[in-house]
Amino acid sequence: MLVLRLLNVVAPAYFLCISLVTFVLQIFLFIPSMFRDPSTTPLFSPALLHGALFLFLSANALGNYILVIQNSPEELGKGLNLGEGAETVVDWLDGSRSPGSALPSTHYCRLCARVTQRHDHHCFFTGNCIGSRNMRNFIMFCLYTSLACLDSLVAGMAYISASLSMSFANPLAFLTLLPHSISQFFSGALLSSEMFVILMLYLWLGIGLACAGFCCHQLLLILRGQTRYQVRKGMVVRARPWRENLREVFGKRWLLGLLIPMLNVGSDCRRQKVK
Repeated sequence: MLVLRLLNVVAPAYFLCISLVTFVLQIFLFIPSMFRDPSTTPLFSPALLHGALFLFLSANALGNYILVIQNSPEELGKGLNLGEGAETVVDWLDGSRSPGSALPSTHYCRLCARVTQRHDHHCFFTGNCIGSRNMRNFIMFCLYTSLACLDSLVAGMAYISASLSMSFANPLAFLTLLPHSISQFFSGALLSSEMFVILMLYLWLGIGLACAGFCCHQLLLILRGQTRYQVRKGMVVRARPWRENLREVFGKRWLLGLLIPMLNVGSDCRRQKVK
């Protein structure tokens, strides 16, 4: 438990550090290298469009990340209608009952010390549990993080291609880039900044693929009306149309949520909370 609590603190700091490094590299290295002559750059040049795209992706990723943290699970059932199982919150604390015994898929997390409705999992990179209140923002966070990593990967490859006068037309060039760069770095033929960018390329690739895969997995579960917690516990869920399952998570204004970070307005769980 001590290791998990330590990971719950270190993982968000690690993610924020990676995000800051990515932002600095894009704004002060990749994007300026795309301008050949800033005085004659047209309004809709590729460099300006790339900068606007990266800022859009970063703003959405960071905005949804903040909303995931702000929309925390309920504090030990405070304001949470557990019905007849309300008294079991006390039992969860002393361990006399198993988590989730009050309502199906309701779970008490010992790391958060909170109760989550429609509990999915505990995300260490946000230091928070993912449930009905922040599932939509979590999926948007994963989506825009994967897109921002892909954008940074493409920009970084363009920078390395221009700096080292190499081509990535051959797919094997990217696979052999790291071992070849390590040998050049220790021989003094490669600068530290260029080596750092090459390492970041593989980090962006890994984070981007992981976030994209996790996002697709979550969407498949939502279409089936399930959560990871329900699948892990073998809980049987009531079959509903996939459109209704999507509407419960993303709400009626789902298109607006794709463009700007916003709360889950119009969803069923949100209306139940207002009532």
